[in-house]
Amino acid sequence: MPEEATQAYRFGQARAARSEAMLEDYVELVADLLASGGEARATDIARRLGVSHAAVIKSIGRLKRSGLATANPYRGVFLTEEGKALAKRVRRRHRIVVDLLVAVGVPIESAESDAEGIEHFVSEPTLGAFEKYLLDKR
Repeated sequence: MPEEATQAYRFGQARAARSEAMLEDYVELVADLLASGGEARATDIARRLGVSHAAVIKSIGRLKRSGLATANPYRGVFLTEEGKALAKRVRRRHRIVVDLLVAVGVPIESAESDAEGIEHFVSEPTLGAFEKYLLDKR
């Protein structure tokens, strides 16, 4: 069993990652919607995430308070520079995780689905190891 402080630190990291995962999903989706259609409306976000409109409105408020997005009534959501940078980091993590899963034999559909969870919890050292493994395989 790990030392008490080590175990507490690990569980704390996991709790923090869970808290950030939702924000990261929203930022990534908003970036994708803006890139594909020039607009990220709450109704579109709700449909794509499979959540209620009210949940999206609450989360948009959290994005705004965190400095990741701006929104005006009836105008949709837009990412700040900080939000765009986060979306880029999340997309990169997602891509590396998917590529690793596919490289070890996971079917692409499963890899894409599994990466939606893994991408939020993988540490930078682990992600770096994944990336190195993928580069060495090429």
